[in-house]
Amino acid sequence: MLSAAAELPVYVSLGSNTPDAAHMLDAASAALERLEGLRLVRAASRYTTEPQGYAHQPWFENTVLELAVDAARWQSRELLAAMLGMEAALGRRRDPDLRFGPRSIDMDLLLFGNETSTDIHCLLPHPRMCERAFVLVPLAELAPDLLVNGRSVSQWLESLVWRREGRAIFQ
Repeated sequence: MLSAAAELPVYVSLGSNTPDAAHMLDAASAALERLEGLRLVRAASRYTTEPQGYAHQPWFENTVLELAVDAARWQSRELLAAMLGMEAALGRRRDPDLRFGPRSIDMDLLLFGNETSTDIHCLLPHPRMCERAFVLVPLAELAPDLLVNGRSVSQWLESLVWRREGRAIFQ
């Protein structure tokens, strides 16, 4: 159990566009929960989302998790490295020629407390999160007033061109 003083809020997005996407999101969430010094605070609803960057692929299932991490145990780069290992263990194979292509699981570190980083291996806040409705919609469920680069999650979402039909997000 973490003490409130040692906890750092962290937000992670999960996505998959495999035929078993729901299972992949469950497996990724469970893998995160198994990490010592980390606990799941809450998960946003899951959304079916239109692919971006490469349209000729199945739609994605996406969500965002709010985590509490032990600030004495975890640094952002270490958590990101653990997440990349989880992706690989869950079958993620990165294709450098198809950056936004199909994936068994995608785990992105969105925010690590109030940390900002220009480290090419761990950019924080996540550099494209404020452009993506599939990230901002579930994040707004959890923390609509959370500030990212000086604007609230809700304000970022309002600045995008997108629409929602039930649990489907189009952008």
